[in-house]
Amino acid sequence: MKKPGIVKGSVLVLAVLGVCLPQPLLAATANSTPVVMDVALGDGGTLLGQVVDPQSTPQAQVPVILRQGEQELAVGKTDANGYFSFSGLRGGVYQVQAADGTGMCRLWAPRTAPPAAQKGVLIVAGKDVVRGDCGSCPRLKCMLKNPWFIAGVVATAVAVPVIIHNSEGGGPTSP
Repeated sequence: MKKPGIVKGSVLVLAVLGVCLPQPLLAATANSTPVVMDVALGDGGTLLGQVVDPQSTPQAQVPVILRQGEQELAVGKTDANGYFSFSGLRGGVYQVQAADGTGMCRLWAPRTAPPAAQKGVLIVAGKDVVRGDCGSCPRLKCMLKNPWFIAGVVATAVAVPVIIHNSEGGGPTSP
């Protein structure tokens, strides 16, 4: 008659693990939707921009590529202060790529840009920083850092023996 108690305990353990395990696995998912910046073109359809590293240091002599869709429109380099420019552009959606940084821009013809449009593009070159990502550590190590996971393990360790003990009783015994 111990089988019902073991089954109940197993179901409880699986339920607690099912609640606890998905949280750390889903916590570090990255948003793959690119952010499109509104940028106002200067006179003559000039796009101004700067390339910096993650510490905001300007990057000199970095190749900059301007694309629209799959078509490469222009290639240039940054100056000593990390600035670049492309002229003769029309409004539309463009991709600006420099080193390991990429930006999606909606370019607006001169004097047609919305008030919130930027006057230029800032490209941060270098490896993207993902906060809260576990990096290369094993998943178990990451889960053990999660207080909800630890609380679930402790709750399971307490609840399973209680359930098993309560289900083992076959009724009162007489001496």
